[in-house]
Amino acid sequence: MARISKNRKAVTAKFNLEKVYSLEEATKMLKDITFTKFDASVDLDIRLGVDPKKSDQMVRGVVALPHGLGKSVRVLVLCTPDKAQEAKDAGAEHVGLDDYITKIEGGWTDIDVIICTPTVMAKVGRLGKVLGPRGLMPNPKSGTVTLEVGKAVKEVKAGKIDFKIDKTGIIHVGIGKASFSPDKLKDNAAEMLQTIAKLKPASAKGTYFKSIAISTTMSPGIKVDASSIAGI
Repeated sequence: MARISKNRKAVTAKFNLEKVYSLEEATKMLKDITFTKFDASVDLDIRLGVDPKKSDQMVRGVVALPHGLGKSVRVLVLCTPDKAQEAKDAGAEHVGLDDYITKIEGGWTDIDVIICTPTVMAKVGRLGKVLGPRGLMPNPKSGTVTLEVGKAVKEVKAGKIDFKIDKTGIIHVGIGKASFSPDKLKDNAAEMLQTIAKLKPASAKGTYFKSIAISTTMSPGIKVDASSIAGI
């Protein structure tokens, strides 16, 4: 713990915690403030000027990051046998139906994304108590309930992610790895923020982007100036 505190102190000496930086400046600074021995994740924390308790101000969407997330995405496809080969050919690690439903009911959730066909939603629906809290429940709006299972698998493997605002009005989402170049991180962050900008609820008043911060695992957040990003 003492070492982490020492590292954090050294990191915060490299930039002004209170200053707001352009997205380009912030992504260039990330490597200087990352002190983990592993390839840290890069995250965005976006506080929006909406009330998530109101159904007409819920912000949720899907984005395909131009450079992906830099990690392998473990996919489970729940489908009938006629779709199984399509899912396997697209790269899904797990494909099946009743056997996986039983495993999930027993607590197994060792996957990142679940895709299913509309025809099996009646069976998948009863897994809501297990999958819902973990953000794994398939949803037509995010493209994870579809007949085109092969296409859906390829998209999530390539960096398509589902995001939504939490009850405190913040969207917390990963946009890549610390090993990415600053330009790739900038592209991914801009794509995410531009997508969120397009989802601004008509009923939301005042400033939409209250604050934006970018950070790596265990690093402090660098404040980002929303006006430095085209299209938001």
